[in-house]
Amino acid sequence: MNTQPTAWSLDSICLSPSVLDVETIASDIYARTCRFDFNAPGFCTLNVGQSIDSVAFRQLMVDLKRAMAAIHETTTGNTLAYHSASRFDQQVTTRPHLDGGPDECFLMLGYEPSDVESELEILDYAKCAFDHRLTPKEFMATHNPMFHSGYEMLRPYATRIPCFSQTDFQIVCINNSSASFSHKKRAWQGTLHTAIIRTPDESQLRVINSTMIASEIAGTSDPITESQQHEFVTTSTIHRQGYGNI
Repeated sequence: MNTQPTAWSLDSICLSPSVLDVETIASDIYARTCRFDFNAPGFCTLNVGQSIDSVAFRQLMVDLKRAMAAIHETTTGNTLAYHSASRFDQQVTTRPHLDGGPDECFLMLGYEPSDVESELEILDYAKCAFDHRLTPKEFMATHNPMFHSGYEMLRPYATRIPCFSQTDFQIVCINNSSASFSHKKRAWQGTLHTAIIRTPDESQLRVINSTMIASEIAGTSDPITESQQHEFVTTSTIHRQGYGNI
């Protein structure tokens, strides 16, 4: 296995299909995001352009999750379940972090067009931990990137998403896992993420449609009900975090 940070090609992390075929796109996202080793990025971006509205965009997110669940069931015998689904405005730079969740989970974040300038960066902390003979949880406990020394350790493992666009609807999937690497008991290998906000502006919105999706034993009830998923897709409410965190 490669023991050096990988510089990912544009094609490996940026998807911009001419046709929105859900099954094909779900397969591409799953292969890049739901990794069991370090031969895939652990994240990717799907650009769906401008000729879509917010409701159809959120419905696409739900459809992709269902298609990815079918792939996961075939691949592992487990299923995928929502652990959260929310919609908010977020306008503050964050330090590299995990969103709290199960050991094996990923984020599917739907970014809507915004005049608020921002960048996204992914840091492969699971690979960094592996290279330093640590588990991901040990790494976070001893080299927390909220502090400068931990952040500097992760710099060689950082990827600024080059195709992130202010003008298009985009889905960013990020492996948010904290499971340890094992050849015998395969588990998803996670990444950290950070947002850099260039021009916070309380008169504008930077809307994120945020979902967390976890690997669960087949037959586990989805904590987010069908009714709640429908509300996520159709609501016009945006929780105005403004300068809050994600």
